[in-house]
Amino acid sequence: MNQRNNHRLILFPLPFQGHINPMLQLGRILYARGFSITILHTNFNAPDPSSHPHFAFRSIADGLDQSKASKSDIPGLISLLNTLCVSPFEECLREMMSLQGGEAVPVACLISDSLFSFTCGVAERLKVRALMLRTGCATCLYLYTICPVLKEKYFPIHDSRLQETVKEFPPLLVRDIPAMDSQEPGLMFRLVDDLIKTIKSSPGVIFNTFEELEHPAIASLREVLSVPFFPIGPSHKFCVTSSSSSLLAEDRSCISWLDEQPPKSVIYVSFGSLAAMSEAEILEIALGLACSEQPFLWVVRPGSVCDPEWPEKSPSRFLEALEGRGKIVKWAPQNEVLAHPAVGAFWTHNGWNSTVESISEGVPMLCMPCFADQGVNARYVSDVWRIGVNLNGGLERENIARAIKRLLVEREGEEIRERALVLKEKASACVRQGGSSYQALDALVSHILSSE
Repeated sequence: MNQRNNHRLILFPLPFQGHINPMLQLGRILYARGFSITILHTNFNAPDPSSHPHFAFRSIADGLDQSKASKSDIPGLISLLNTLCVSPFEECLREMMSLQGGEAVPVACLISDSLFSFTCGVAERLKVRALMLRTGCATCLYLYTICPVLKEKYFPIHDSRLQETVKEFPPLLVRDIPAMDSQEPGLMFRLVDDLIKTIKSSPGVIFNTFEELEHPAIASLREVLSVPFFPIGPSHKFCVTSSSSSLLAEDRSCISWLDEQPPKSVIYVSFGSLAAMSEAEILEIALGLACSEQPFLWVVRPGSVCDPEWPEKSPSRFLEALEGRGKIVKWAPQNEVLAHPAVGAFWTHNGWNSTVESISEGVPMLCMPCFADQGVNARYVSDVWRIGVNLNGGLERENIARAIKRLLVEREGEEIRERALVLKEKASACVRQGGSSYQALDALVSHILSSE
């Protein structure tokens, strides 16, 4: 561990699991580089301070009625947080800055989630530097820079056009455009517009990606937005400690279960911290897993299924499969699962964290994007990096079983795994000394300290 460098960083994550994880990983990385870390967070989805005893934690009163906070309307919730958090955030940051004179560790920089559109303005008023952490992929941010063109050309959308190629951004299809699945595409476009304005006004943007994975998009962003970018991913590979930042309790019994399975035999199934499934969809997934005749580890998050008693009500064929070669948990230590030798494929929603974690372990993906940038991530997994397949033909048991066998049994799966292992080695190399992400981290630390 490096000695403390007498500089404090204030980190402000958006209060969703997929945003909290990379922010706390960034905190651990920068703590290892000598910085003192304060996590400023909302009361909504507050992180657990006991998991990070070396950090200081400060909460702000977000004024959010949690009973009315709809996790099914994420754009609406983000917009609401951007309204409610402005005053308490500024008040808390002002208080922290005013205490600097008597503190041993002055504030060097604020690092905010890029979807908080107000933090740059507050930081400017208080004369503190504010960098942004972008928790999605660089490719999607580059796509956002041409959203005005996409909005004019493709909206309002008709179902007949969903399979068209986006000529401005191949190989994306129209259905992959992030606003496509939104109940309020107008709100989604406003959030994207605010995001681009925030990025442009920032003195630097940190990405959980790496040059060897997304060089074309990173190079284009540097040219179009003229902002310093620091691709330091995969960020979890930098972390020497395995502190959990999960908002849910992880069921570690799945690791001992995996220990009993043959190498590369298990399909790991998890759709992230936000996606919800109907009973009909859950039934098709269950029967698809049964029909695949492959071992499976399935994460069924509390609240993701309407009927909590659904396993007992499932068809006998699934219950027999569950007893013989399957396991269900409410939440899993995902990085450890993906690194386990028994895991041969990952059926995922393609949130960016899950995608990067799967790439880092060389695990082929079965892609089933649900919303936001997940369609872009999935398209690049299947068509650009060619380390996975899309679940084509809909969420039906026969399609599910066929896709699982493609990855775990057939020759195509072996070829996909070979490409995934090549990308895994690139992900590992980039965080070693001299690697692209290691150099980007050095540049980030210098950038932070240069503001002094």
